[in-house]
Amino acid sequence: MNSLRVLTCGLLLSAGLAFLGGCGKKAPEHPSATEATPPPVPEDPSATRIGLILPLSGSQASFGNDAIKGAQLAEAEVNAAGGVLGHPIKLIVRDSQSATETTVEAVSELAEKENAVALIGEIASDRSLAAAPVAQKLGIPLITPGATHAGVTAAGDYIFRVCYTDAAQAVAMAKFARSIDVTKAAILYDATNPYSSDLADIFKKDFTGHGGQIVAEATYKTGESNFSGQLQQIKAAAPEIIFLPSYYREAAMAIIEARQLGIEAPFLGTDGWDSSEFLRVGGKAADNSYFASHFSAESRDPAVIEFVKRYTAKYNSTPAPLAALGYDSVYLVVDALKRAGTDDPEPLKNSLAGTQDFPGVTGKITFDEKHNPSKPAFVLRVQDGKFNYIETVEPR
Repeated sequence: MNSLRVLTCGLLLSAGLAFLGGCGKKAPEHPSATEATPPPVPEDPSATRIGLILPLSGSQASFGNDAIKGAQLAEAEVNAAGGVLGHPIKLIVRDSQSATETTVEAVSELAEKENAVALIGEIASDRSLAAAPVAQKLGIPLITPGATHAGVTAAGDYIFRVCYTDAAQAVAMAKFARSIDVTKAAILYDATNPYSSDLADIFKKDFTGHGGQIVAEATYKTGESNFSGQLQQIKAAAPEIIFLPSYYREAAMAIIEARQLGIEAPFLGTDGWDSSEFLRVGGKAADNSYFASHFSAESRDPAVIEFVKRYTAKYNSTPAPLAALGYDSVYLVVDALKRAGTDDPEPLKNSLAGTQDFPGVTGKITFDEKHNPSKPAFVLRVQDGKFNYIETVEPR
């Protein structure tokens, strides 16, 4: 646990106000804008520390800044209700900077120096694939809110995920394509990114396995911003849809370029699109595109309605799917701590593994033998600068 921080005695007041002497003097009940800000509440040294590793800067900062809001809302709610095992919880946040090396460093620091009892993170599959073996070796439970690659939880028995897997969402989108009578598809994906290439492979197998035809398949490398050559190849094949499993920036840029080339076929994507940045960058070009998501704020589930209400009251915005996944991740750890009756790593790991019908706002969570939940995918349509719910695709 952390040692209690020493509080500074004096407070610097704004011009014209007298100095308030004495460390123990209370701030006025209703301080005006010109009065001193009260000292911060000291951190409880007995708090149960949970590490949170998110991309708060860098190429996927939008994901991290959504997830941290949900996680911090859960933290506040848990502590308002009395904490867990007689102690408050404290999220110890580290910015992965959307970089693999920083992510791995954060795992070690939080486990070895910050005394975290569990870790939540990372969101991207490539960084989670690097982080998971480190957490496994250190013997600390790691729960990823959003890494969908199957290999993440394959790292060992201390690794879990709150989201569905690549297989679930790729199959869901292939099923959706068939439901709108598509028989000819093209695929554009990042051959250097395991998230993108894994999704492309699974979609291709399922789509062709049910009688569909892949008429064009093109690749790019992480960091590319010009897709004209690949899109010209796809245009010549005249697909009815284009499957684009990528992160939001690349997806938006590729779709803009496709529309400029006169490609009118709808794009189908995955949870990597799920960011307000996709709407901002893609603009009108992104209209009439569809993707798989983990959550819909339009759900009529009473638990979701209440979550949306509390989130909106705190942040004055509708929760994004990664906010909901961050929220569920914190509550999942708290639930496992309660059932374990201790924050020791092995009992906590075993408690997490035994999770059954955990009532998350992103769906009920029961872990299989690989620590993956079986959850539905929500198909959303991009139209007029909004993500609109279309349908729910249940897992096979």
